Order: sequence, then C-alpha cells, then structure tokens
Amino acid sequence: MLAKLEQHADLLRGNDAARHRHIVMVLPKADDFEPYGRVPHIEALRRVLARRKKKASELGAAPITTDLPDGGLASWVMIDDAKPAFEQHTAMRKAVQALLGEHPRELAIAVFGSADRRAALARIAVYVAWVNGVQLPQRKKKVEGATLGRVHVYGARDAGGYAQLRAEAIGNVTCRELTALPPNELTPGAYRSRIRKLAREHGWQREEYDLKRLRKLGAGAFVAVAQGSPAQDAAIVRLRYRPRGARKSVALVGKGICFDTGGHNLKPARYMHGMHEDMNGSAVALGALIAATEARVPVNIDCWLAIAENHLSPLAYRQNEVVTALNGTTIEIVHTDAEGRMVLSDTLTLAGRQKPDVMIAYATLTGSMHVALGDRYSGVFATSDELGAAAVAAGRASGERVCVFPLDEDYDSALDSDIADVKQCTLEGNADHILAARFLKRFTEDRPWLHVDLSGSSCKGGLGAVATDITGFGVAWTALLIDRLLER
Repeated sequence: MLAKLEQHADLLRGNDAARHRHIVMVLPKADDFEPYGRVPHIEALRRVLARRKKKASELGAAPITTDLPDGGLASWVMIDDAKPAFEQHTAMRKAVQALLGEHPRELAIAVFGSADRRAALARIAVYVAWVNGVQLPQRKKKVEGATLGRVHVYGARDAGGYAQLRAEAIGNVTCRELTALPPNELTPGAYRSRIRKLAREHGWQREEYDLKRLRKLGAGAFVAVAQGSPAQDAAIVRLRYRPRGARKSVALVGKGICFDTGGHNLKPARYMHGMHEDMNGSAVALGALIAATEARVPVNIDCWLAIAENHLSPLAYRQNEVVTALNGTTIEIVHTDAEGRMVLSDTLTLAGRQKPDVMIAYATLTGSMHVALGDRYSGVFATSDELGAAAVAAGRASGERVCVFPLDEDYDSALDSDIADVKQCTLEGNADHILAARFLKRFTEDRPWLHVDLSGSSCKGGLGAVATDITGFGVAWTALLIDRLLER
C-alpha cells in the first residue's frame, strides 16, 4: 500500500518544520544560498557545508543530512533541471533514502524555487517516496522496518500528474514484490492464482492456455520447456484491459520463468542463484498493465504472460530435439538454457494473431546483454527506426534508460539449421542478444514490435529512482512510451 499524500500549497515554514521528524528539503540548483535565505533551518546546512569544506552546488551529487533543533532529521538536495531525468531521480533517491533508513511512518517533502520548478521537483520527490516507502517481501522472524504511511508535500499543491505517478508507482512496486518472492512461493500455479486475484481487482478479462490446450493447439516450443516440470502447471495467461472509447491496441508480452535450472544444460550454482527472478519480464508486463489501468489510459491492452519453469527431469527437453512451434516453424534445440526464447515464441504468435498496433516484449533473456550493457541500462530491439527512437526518448524522459541494438537480417545466417527451419541459438554465444531477437522476430506475425532484454532488472544498490536491488525497470518506461505512441 502506497503512502497517503497530503499537499500544502505554501512553502514550508518554521512551525511546519517543527511538526515533522523527517523532512526532505529540495532546492533547485544554485551556486550559493542567496535565493534560499528564508528556508527553515538553512543555517544548519550552511554550518555542515562549511565544516566539510563543500559548496552548495555539490548537494546535487551528494545530499547532506542535518539534525533539526527539535530532534528531527532533514535531508538536503539540489536538483539540476539541466541534468537527465536519471541523474535527477538518482539524487532524489539518495536524499529520500537517507531518511527512509530510519523507517519513518511519515515523511515531509518541501520544495523551493519558482512555481513551475516546485511542481516538477514535487513530482520527482513524491514518486521516489512512493516506490521506496514500501517494504519488499521478507521471511524473517522479525520484519525489518515499516511501510511509509503518509507523505506531506509543501510548496506544490496538486502539482499535476500525481495520479499518473501513483499508477506507475503501484505498477513498479507490484513488479518488484512479485520478483522478490522465493521460488517455492511463486510456482507457476501460485503465480496464476495471484494473477486471477489481480484480474478480479482490476476488472480485466482473463484467459488461460494450460498445457493441455497448448498441446492441442500445437504450441510445441512452449510445451518443450514446460514438460520437464512434474507439476505440469505452466500456462500462457492472457489479460485484457478494454477502456471505453479506446481505438489503439498494444500487446505486452512477458517471460515468466519462475525458476530456471538450465535444464539438461544445467547452470552452475553461481549462475543458478537468483533464477527465481527469471520471471521478471512477466512482472514488468503485469506492472505496466496495472499502471495503465490505474491511470485509465485510453488504449486497449492485451497482456500475455508466458509462465513456466525450466526443470531438469527425465521428461525435460534435450539438445538436438526438433520441435514445432505454434506458427509451424520447426526449431532445432541447441541449448536447453535458452528456454526464454522458446516460451516467448509461441506467446508472441498468440499475441500477434490479434493484430495489435504495437507489441512490446520483456524478458531477462540473455547474458550477452549484461556483458554489453552491464546492469544500468536495458537493451531494446525495434522493427523500425521510429519505434527505436521512441523507445530511447521514453528512456531518457522516464529515467529508465535503454539502448537500441541492431536487428539486421544478415544475422540470421548464424541460426541456419541442417535439419530444421531455424536453430534456437548457437553454442558460440557471439551476439546472442541479437540472435535471440532475430529468432523471436519470426514469431511476431510481422507486427510493429519492440523487444526489451532487461539487463537493468537488478542492480546492486538500486538504480535511478529505486533503492532496492530489484528495480522494476520497464514499468515507468512503458507508461511513458504508450502515452507518446498514443500522441502519434
């Protein structure tokens, strides 16, 4: 549950400051404090900066906390509006984090500067407080910390966009909560149960393609991966959001591998650890759907979730098998740990047959994308330059940065098979992120398509606005991208 929001149009005054134990003081960038002479407790900040021999302008890189006379704590930060959104979000996150470490029930945010700038600063600060004020699932005897219950904003009543920000925060938190759950709690069957509950809460139409139905349809690529699980609880789940008056349609497709052992090509322990997070792509798609629903975005959305596990068992698929995908393509299995592209192939086919205006797929798909970008960006592939440019622009504006990679046809030669229409991958591993995208493109029914390889799904110490290692990367990006695609 996100914190309740209380707004105060007037700037923070001394009496107001005395009411709060934890205050974030947000200032626009300035070389000195001349414009802020009447800001409460500014002298305490001056003294700390003098002692540390720092300039006021350095608050943008490293926020500073000061004790307040009544025993409270203030965190001071300067935000430079000339900086990219990612850097502004990072600075704000550090400032808010300094206070949330004490697990307060209430947090005050005071913004200063011109009216327009106060509105922009308030939006950033409120979003950061919301996404970081909720505890992710813990299974300790004593739960550490408490959820933030209330946020007070001074200096920017109804700054605009709070409803949209709240929608994105709910989507991001839901994505991170699901991703954090241990694999014995989020099995495919348990995941499907949670999705049913969310569908009832949000009024989505729901349809499930279980293994029996998928076998009958001929979805051999998905079934090949899912057949190794003794529970046989895998499924492709379709959720439909249909707002009144919507004319455009978007398909969100997410990889939901609840645990990935690698199958017969078993992962070593170092790389299997954390593989309960391999369902993050589906959680991002689900979080984006929640954000769109909460914000009542006027676009039809189909959310397709490929939910399964990749087990090692006597029934698990093997190297050199040839399976037939839903669209009739025959696939030579080269490596059983390349299961994500298998479950996505049939899911993309189902999504593409509905002829959406654009398809967006999300997956923690390849290690080579981590090699290419690390964990601070995610990589995207686009079927047109216009889509690619829109993806990058949405990344800059949302603070969830993406980099476009090539999707040229001549990469296909690496996937030529002597026995089937296509190889699933290669054993060499060169440019595997590009080969995976070229493989998946065969199953998009020639629809406009973006594929997001989520190398930024987890980042030690947090990323941008989000302080936890699990970032929820892609939810805010998708919300902004859909808005911009609707405008076009």
